[in-house]
Amino acid sequence: MEEQSIKPIPVEFVAHKILLIRGQKVMLDSDLAEFYQVATKALNRAVKRNIQRFPLDFMFQLSKEEAEEKFSLEKRNLKYQFGTSSWGGKRKLPYVFTEHGVLMLASVLRSEKAAEISIFIVRAFVRIREILSSNKELAFKVQELEHEQKLQNKYINNLYSMFNKILDKSLKPPGPMGFTINGG
Repeated sequence: MEEQSIKPIPVEFVAHKILLIRGQKVMLDSDLAEFYQVATKALNRAVKRNIQRFPLDFMFQLSKEEAEEKFSLEKRNLKYQFGTSSWGGKRKLPYVFTEHGVLMLASVLRSEKAAEISIFIVRAFVRIREILSSNKELAFKVQELEHEQKLQNKYINNLYSMFNKILDKSLKPPGPMGFTINGG
């Protein structure tokens, strides 16, 4: 039986799913489950069975306020309902995974597909890091140019000021020549 190869996921598509929460670049458990083609519940269950592999810098659960703020701002189709479900139980807040957590997921899900998908996702994290880094370099260069421009403007303004003083002196009509007689 021939094994299906996984179609590459465009980095831009994955990068779109990366969020900035608590100062960290993370992905939602539901987005990861979609990429791995497993139910979100199954993904979270696998994580809970191996919770020792997921310290807080790999994965954390969003607070209700974070989830509501993030999803109302981004207009995302949130698959979670906060509060009580129609079944009578409480729905859980989403978990988010950092780049390291995504890598660890591949070992927890234990499939070749999971390993390949993790590679695509990690490449997206790396690409975002590269973009941010190049933006920092670009911002620094722009800042340097602005500083140089301010200095040049200062020098040019000083030159104009000196020229104006020279022109003012040369354009003033000379005072009356000769003697003046006062009538008194």
